Amino acid sequence: MSHSQHEPRPSRASWLIVMMLMGFTFLGHFNRVSISVAGNERFIGPDGMSKEQMGLVYSAFLLIYTSLMLPGGWVVDRMGPRLALTGMGLGMGFCVALTGALGWLGLPIVSLWLPLLAIRGLAGAVSVPLHPGAARSVSLWVPLPGRATANGLVTAGALVGIAVTYPGFGLLMDWLDWPLAFVVSGATMMVFALIWSGLASDDAAGNSRANAAQRISAQASENQEPRMTTILGDLLGMMRNGNLLLVTLSYAALSYFQYLFFYWIGHYFEKVLELPVTESRQAAFTVTLAMAFGMAGGGYGSDWLCHKFGRRWGCRGMALTGMGLSAVLAWLGVSVQDPNQVVALFSLALASLGLCEGIFWTTAPLLEKHNAGLACAFLNTVGNGGGLLAPVFTPWIGENYGWPAAIAVACLVCGLGAFLWLVINADSVNDSPIRQ
Repeated sequence: MSHSQHEPRPSRASWLIVMMLMGFTFLGHFNRVSISVAGNERFIGPDGMSKEQMGLVYSAFLLIYTSLMLPGGWVVDRMGPRLALTGMGLGMGFCVALTGALGWLGLPIVSLWLPLLAIRGLAGAVSVPLHPGAARSVSLWVPLPGRATANGLVTAGALVGIAVTYPGFGLLMDWLDWPLAFVVSGATMMVFALIWSGLASDDAAGNSRANAAQRISAQASENQEPRMTTILGDLLGMMRNGNLLLVTLSYAALSYFQYLFFYWIGHYFEKVLELPVTESRQAAFTVTLAMAFGMAGGGYGSDWLCHKFGRRWGCRGMALTGMGLSAVLAWLGVSVQDPNQVVALFSLALASLGLCEGIFWTTAPLLEKHNAGLACAFLNTVGNGGGLLAPVFTPWIGENYGWPAAIAVACLVCGLGAFLWLVINADSVNDSPIRQ
């Protein structure tokens, strides 16, 4: 039976929450990636830092961010997404503004390396609640028939933020110089976090902007307070949830394919296809933005498929179509030589991959309703783990067997991830308060 017969449709208040979550993912990734723009244009050079030193600054964020993801998701379940995201926005914004304040000390760039390491590590720690908190908020605010649409829009906000950072933060540095550019960018996120704190709530039950049906549904929902257990106990319980494990492995496969493009697409355009730097940047921007459009449209498509064919076959159909098409289109892209055709095919491949994003962030919290934030953190942690293999294996395969082989391996991994959905039961909701 369709869930839409029992649950209210998303209200204006729900979509306000979704729009604000899009703002969080946009600003979060804009502020996250801005350091690489400053690194390339201001910090790396004969009188500054080496590429290796700057690489460690980038890695400090990701290492701390990934290592704290699981406890961060567990905390989101207990603190609630409103406070968790408020703290994330204030903390991340402060770290970014502090990065800019370093430039006002008048010290040589090379002497900023250790402070940047510390600040970026702290930024990674406070950024942990972004995606688990956003997905948890969607699961509490948006009725199931519109949830994939909402998650698709929220994740699209992150991709738009990444795509806009290179030209946008570059312009800020041109206008204001890099210290003030960081301060303005960080302060904007802090102000946004305060606005969120004032307008948002954990769910519709205590929010006057929600309609009556939504408030009643939220009060009656089992998607409320988590069990007060230990994080180790909850994680061990998740290891017995076969559907969640398969969803997470599929997301790791998607991330491997996705990260190949994030890290190496510019290199492919510039070094393999030998495009000029300006054209290479534009091509990378186009491909990244295409994925954002795919995410936004794919969420709506997933909800439509689930409404027509049930959640199991709706998610299955979207995964097989999106991930399968992505693998085929990427292989076609590496098989042609004309740069315009390559950009078009790679853009279509990433847009197809983006179609599937919403089903992962919708399904994971459904499969662990009483620990939805932790389930999303688990999904993100394993996804990042799969994604981080791409920057390591891609150049090795490319150097030894050629770049077509490197992309072919990624296409195979993506295809295998899609086929996992043939055995995933997205209807298998775990809502038992106590595991047997």
